[in-house]
Amino acid sequence: MPMPKPISNLRWYIAGLLCLATTLNYLDRQALSVLANTIQHDLGLTVVQYSWITSSFLLSYTVMYLVSGRIVDRLGSRRGLTIAVSGWSVANMLHGLAKGVLQLSAFRFLLGVFESANWPACVKAVAEWFPMRERALGMGMFNCGAALGGAIAAPLVSVVALHFGWRQAFVVTGALGFFWVLLWAVLYESPAAHRRLSDAERALILEGENQEAESGGSVPLRTLMRMRETWGCVAVRMFTDPVTYFLFFWIPKYLQDRHGFSLAALGFYAWIPYLALTVGTIFGGALPYKLVTRGWTVNRARKATMLVDSACLLVLYLALLRLSSPVLAVACIAALMFGHGAWSNITIPAEVFPKRVLGTISGLGGTVGGVVSIIMQLGTGWVVQRFSYEPLFPVYGVLYLLAYGSVHWLVGELGVIRPIPRVRSATRTR
Repeated sequence: MPMPKPISNLRWYIAGLLCLATTLNYLDRQALSVLANTIQHDLGLTVVQYSWITSSFLLSYTVMYLVSGRIVDRLGSRRGLTIAVSGWSVANMLHGLAKGVLQLSAFRFLLGVFESANWPACVKAVAEWFPMRERALGMGMFNCGAALGGAIAAPLVSVVALHFGWRQAFVVTGALGFFWVLLWAVLYESPAAHRRLSDAERALILEGENQEAESGGSVPLRTLMRMRETWGCVAVRMFTDPVTYFLFFWIPKYLQDRHGFSLAALGFYAWIPYLALTVGTIFGGALPYKLVTRGWTVNRARKATMLVDSACLLVLYLALLRLSSPVLAVACIAALMFGHGAWSNITIPAEVFPKRVLGTISGLGGTVGGVVSIIMQLGTGWVVQRFSYEPLFPVYGVLYLLAYGSVHWLVGELGVIRPIPRVRSATRTR
């Protein structure tokens, strides 16, 4: 049987598939945010109860992030993502059956269980399919799916809800995941097994492979936790994940509560910030790549981008305090989303750790980031209900600079893969 013809630049098609998975991940996640005020009114929920529902998602997401990272390292990206997307699609559809805060919290909890596997699996797949100098761009491509999901969610969910009811919006968005599973099953293989990968592109993907030697089996978590770089990656997620959840879970409500957006207006305007996030996510990978092609090191290019971005984001959060115009508020939020996407926090483990532990490192960071996010979600609900959104903006703005400090002082040089310390045998040689 003749070999099929190679597909040119196949790695970018793989990145597209990963981007689509992440788009569906955030489309399902954002459906609740878009419908928050509608559901609150229909079911009689308070703002604090809404924070309980969002926190139930984060609770399972946090606990399972580390577990799913380990599972992905064992199963691989292909099987891991198949199970994850199928599971979260069912969980999202179940939201349409909810009749109160307890059921909504339970279904959000189940959604978090399966959605947690997306990032460890996608990070692992990008590390397998892209050489180091292209890795930030590859990560940016798949990660921009989060922004695309948010951008699509506002108009799609609002249109379905306005015509068929909010319950059907969850069913429609959840069902889309099964089409992706079929596409993934047909098109995805690892680089080593893919019959449509050309020899030239395989050589490019394996560029610098000696630096990322995959010798050895499973690495104990305690071994990784002895490394300073591990804690640097964890600290980055601890500072940036709460901002991500604030932007996705609370900004649609902020526009409705503070600036009077109706559900129809939210569907018409709220996609703009998420489109900016999409562009920013790609920009955050493309700019360092461009600088590297001009002679910069990966370390210098990435850290310069992060530092300038962090300073600009703090200024934008402070500016949001003074804006009363809905149009200017949307524009400022769009700029914030662009900068948040450009920060590229999830890329960092793939720039310092070998591929065989990326799921575990990403999972550990997501777990710690999730714990902090739960606390800040509950705190956000308390502050908004008793005061307003404004006291939150300076707090979230300064977190980027703290994250940059974690990269600079704990992670160290980016673009250089660290060797994993050997596990010492418990038996002493006589």
